[in-house]
Amino acid sequence: MSDEGLFTYRDYATWPDDERWELVDGVAMAMAAPSAAHQRLLGRLFRVFADYLDDKPCEVFIAPFDVLIPDSDEDDEDIDTVVQPDIMVFCDDRKVLDKYARGAPELAVEILSPSTSKWDQNDKFRRYERAGVREYWVIDPLGKWINVYSLEINGRFGKGDLYEPLTPRGPVPSKLLEGFRVDPARLFCE
Repeated sequence: MSDEGLFTYRDYATWPDDERWELVDGVAMAMAAPSAAHQRLLGRLFRVFADYLDDKPCEVFIAPFDVLIPDSDEDDEDIDTVVQPDIMVFCDDRKVLDKYARGAPELAVEILSPSTSKWDQNDKFRRYERAGVREYWVIDPLGKWINVYSLEINGRFGKGDLYEPLTPRGPVPSKLLEGFRVDPARLFCE
């Protein structure tokens, strides 16, 4: 642990493999085991991303896969943000290493759990924004909604576009991945 009582990847790498943790700016958060609804939704959405990206230069990954987000050019061991988005898309293959990725994904998806909802919508939201994640999807499996945030020219996420299965908005598009769309009803079906 650092002198300030915050953690880095050096600490994180020594923690037991059977526990899931994330760090945001040195603050640690234990990750709860996902629910069946979370896993169903995750599987469905991953398949849609994987099928779409099959013949494209970007690559999709699914948690657990560590993403180290540096502030600048610090050594990996000194990085104080290590996250595991539920789904992440990388379009720069230099970021993807053998055991982890170094650098923000272009697109990150977090499926909310009651125990981490605030973490995902506040701490990780601000960190993803600061790191330059171009698109951030927040999905609530209980409330059955998807909010898509896009990084604007000012380096901040915009208001977000809310999608629900029963609204007339139609499929959820990606501004980053041209032509990508997913039907919310398909994701939230029982």
